[in-house]
Amino acid sequence: MISTNDLKNGITIEYDGAIYVVLETQHVKPGKGAAIVKAKLKNLRTGAIFEQTFNAGVKVATARIEKQLMQYLYTMSDVYYFMNMESYEQLELQASQIGDGVKFLKENLEVYITSYEGEVLGVDLPDKVELVITHTEPAVKGNTTNNALKDAECETGLNVRVPLFIEEGETIIISTADGKYVSRA
Repeated sequence: MISTNDLKNGITIEYDGAIYVVLETQHVKPGKGAAIVKAKLKNLRTGAIFEQTFNAGVKVATARIEKQLMQYLYTMSDVYYFMNMESYEQLELQASQIGDGVKFLKENLEVYITSYEGEVLGVDLPDKVELVITHTEPAVKGNTTNNALKDAECETGLNVRVPLFIEEGETIIISTADGKYVSRA
């Protein structure tokens, strides 16, 4: 148990039967009445973000989230297979459990699988991944405006906007936070 006065960014709590990570907190002391704590919470099962107001000093249960390093192996239909790097046990996850992260998964990528009391909550991807461009239009000569971008498709099926000088077969670095091109690899 933790006091709402001690809530900080990144702490995971169990509240109303759901598991949340605290994104922001704000302590408010109105002119009248007791102090309150406003917290911006993200539901780890659904991904929904909302604000919750707590009375200051109220106790909430902390949730112990486990992270396990695993390696992505392969996909068969809608099932993604991961392997524990120490015990070599395999874990199967549905695409719905991974969400938008499936666009960044390529063989042998190491990720953290987050779970709570045996229930898999999701996949924590690295900040950046390297992907190979499988299809893009060639740059048009004379189209040299500053920061001109074109569409490109990566080996995982991810579509990304890249600078004109990027060609098919090149490896690029993509941010997993927003799915945007960062640089050449």
